[in-house]
Amino acid sequence: MNNIDISTAWKNVQSMVNGFINLLPSIILALIVFLIFLIIASRLKILVKRLTRNHRYARNLGLVLGRLAQGIIILIGLFIALSIVIPTLRAGDLVQLLGISGVAIGFAFRDILQNFLAGILILLTEPFHIDDQIVFKNFEGTVENIQTRATTIRTYDGRRIVIPNSELFTNSVTVNTAFDTRRLEYDVGIGYNDDIDLAKQFILEAMYGVEEVLKEPAPDVLVIELAESTVNIRVRWWINPPRRIDDLQSRDKVLSAIKKKLIANGIDLPFPTQQILFHDQTEETDGNRSHQREGWPAGKGKVPQPSRIIDSLKLLAQVYSSQDNNGKVDSQINK
Repeated sequence: MNNIDISTAWKNVQSMVNGFINLLPSIILALIVFLIFLIIASRLKILVKRLTRNHRYARNLGLVLGRLAQGIIILIGLFIALSIVIPTLRAGDLVQLLGISGVAIGFAFRDILQNFLAGILILLTEPFHIDDQIVFKNFEGTVENIQTRATTIRTYDGRRIVIPNSELFTNSVTVNTAFDTRRLEYDVGIGYNDDIDLAKQFILEAMYGVEEVLKEPAPDVLVIELAESTVNIRVRWWINPPRRIDDLQSRDKVLSAIKKKLIANGIDLPFPTQQILFHDQTEETDGNRSHQREGWPAGKGKVPQPSRIIDSLKLLAQVYSSQDNNGKVDSQINK
């Protein structure tokens, strides 16, 4: 009985080996065909990217089309390779297999597929492009690549941030380079005793002297706040191009020019100060709430005059003198 089982197993092994040997030419041919399709798909993707890389608003579309074309060609190559190895394989069987597998993979890799779909939508809707500078939550940098799973940005201090596409698609993103020009602003505080109109004129002259500041749209200055220690003037100007390095360079030159211009013309740039006023308890109206000033500057009304210490001493001496005289008179009467 054991000999019969061993003989049957050996025949099965020989049959499998013979079948593999018979299929070996087909397998080799299928691998060669699939490899050719892989090369074609890769070349087609590169060709599509090359055709669209010089067009700013077609780069993302080129990435989508290139990747879709690559995926379709790979699927076609896979089907042809399987047909060579398994001649009885039909397209309907492959579609059915892919459908069942797709459902299973969808449940297992839901987050990956969500990022994939979000990446496709980002590439199609083009909220930003490669080389744009964006701000996402606490991250800011230049977009290096938009993949189907994630988007990579390079921060200004030379770090790479990988952000899942689903987060980018469902959250707010600031694109600093979406337009050709960008407006910057800064608040300058001058003293309360300075002439506001004259300070505005000096600030505008300083900004017009900076090469990076655009003349159109024109820069402007606006008084926005009467703060505790300063009159705050908001300075606004436009730059082109709107990249981070241009922002820093123009800000450096504008603020330096404004400071030099204001100081050279006697405009004060005060730092925060605090004034403490003490109520003068020696005023002649002390205790009279209708006349008491509590230490604040007087208006147009009558200003209470403070009493001198010498006057208070004289008044006190008179009171004591009067009491002494009254005591002497009473003693003489009693006698």
